[in-house]
Amino acid sequence: MDGCNPGGKEAVEVKIGVQNAPREIVLEISQSADEVENAVAKALEGTSKLLSLTDEHGRRIIVPAERLAYVEIGEPAARKVGFGTV
Repeated sequence: MDGCNPGGKEAVEVKIGVQNAPREIVLEISQSADEVENAVAKALEGTSKLLSLTDEHGRRIIVPAERLAYVEIGEPAARKVGFGTV
């Protein structure tokens, strides 16, 4: 991946909770929410033993399906620029 959104799609924010891990994994990917949901479903039903997602920067995140605690799929928060008060 070259880091840009193919087809101009909005990035989707994904939060992955891993059992026995103190922090969640947060990444933005250019796949649709439905594509992410299908990948999670395949991992949980045993079709795939791993949940594998690639973020916007080309980094691959691989989590064993048996260690998934939760997966939250949503739109990324708007990024604020500057130092003004809200």
